[in-house]
Amino acid sequence: MKDSYRHKGLRAKLVKQLKDKGIKDIKVLAAIGAIPRHYFLDNAFDEWAYKDQAFPIGSGQTISQPYTVARQSELLEIFDKCKVLEIGTGSGYQAAVLATMNAKVYSIERQKLLFDKTSSFLPKIGFNSIRTLYGDGYEGSPRFAPFDRIIATAGINEIPKKLFQQLKVGGIMLLPIGDQRGQVMTRILKTSETSYDKETFGKFSFVPFLKGTSGMENHKRKTEEKILR
Repeated sequence: MKDSYRHKGLRAKLVKQLKDKGIKDIKVLAAIGAIPRHYFLDNAFDEWAYKDQAFPIGSGQTISQPYTVARQSELLEIFDKCKVLEIGTGSGYQAAVLATMNAKVYSIERQKLLFDKTSSFLPKIGFNSIRTLYGDGYEGSPRFAPFDRIIATAGINEIPKKLFQQLKVGGIMLLPIGDQRGQVMTRILKTSETSYDKETFGKFSFVPFLKGTSGMENHKRKTEEKILR
């Protein structure tokens, strides 16, 4: 894999485009500018890597539009060593952005093929600290809870109770809430073990947040962790 001057130039243009669209967080823009997004797509689609649009990555999933990744990352208000649970690893790009912002990232993927592919791919491009988990996103990760931040990269129609329980008081959970026609980006601030404040930030479009796992025998449905070293 090569990161050419051309790729770097295209990233710089993408960063400028994101600034023009209202992204202000310097750490987010620096991460987008530093990560070779073309690594996360098949070589045949290299030309699409720096367009501000989503792109299919297989297993019915997509790599999110750069603006969406940037906006979600900005709304999370990441701080140094922030402990983040991501629901929906997908290509690994969102996790890579958060890790580049010096977050401690745990990421769950329900699609076994994507989990295997991304778990082996991330360390090859230098992201050795991201912990990937194979399992049901609705269940979260009790083993590693509590989290400072929780982010879902799929559309959901409610706040999952188990995820809320795994969020620290004072923590933020970011969810695209809605149905297949579109979702509203919703930020949940947990104010106590039973209460929260809510803000919304416009409409987005994500693949659906599905329960259970896909691509693994029933007797192996217990969450499988792979720690990248």
